[in-house]
Amino acid sequence: MSDFNVEISWQYAPRPGHPDDYSRAHQWRLSGGQTLRASSAPAYAGDPDHTNPEEGLIAAVSSCHMLTFLAVAAKRGFKVASYTDHASGTLAKNAEGRMAVTEVVLRPQIRFDGTAPGADELAKLHESAHRNCFIGNSITAAVRVE
Repeated sequence: MSDFNVEISWQYAPRPGHPDDYSRAHQWRLSGGQTLRASSAPAYAGDPDHTNPEEGLIAAVSSCHMLTFLAVAAKRGFKVASYTDHASGTLAKNAEGRMAVTEVVLRPQIRFDGTAPGADELAKLHESAHRNCFIGNSITAAVRVE
């Protein structure tokens, strides 16, 4: 078992000319000392130069899948040389009619050093990575690998 801690801080800043007169900008301070500038998404009066929670969630799903994929591939004798993912997520109404990230699509591009798995084995590596990803197991959104 592990515990993870972050600090979120926000302070009032006016948004003149807006009926809801407050900034959405805030900070995420992670346990390793990194600080990220965050805000709501631009569609929800946020700052487009800041990370929004939806992007953070999609990045977490993609990162977790990649890290789990690397572990599974290594256990099965495949050496990954590089891994890039162009992930996306969909914000829509869920079955209860509430707004949620309902789907995350992962589009990994993987290069192997040495022997690469065939298409069937690659699909099995992704299935195992998805099944064992901590973040994927924590969300209700559908996660799809293209």
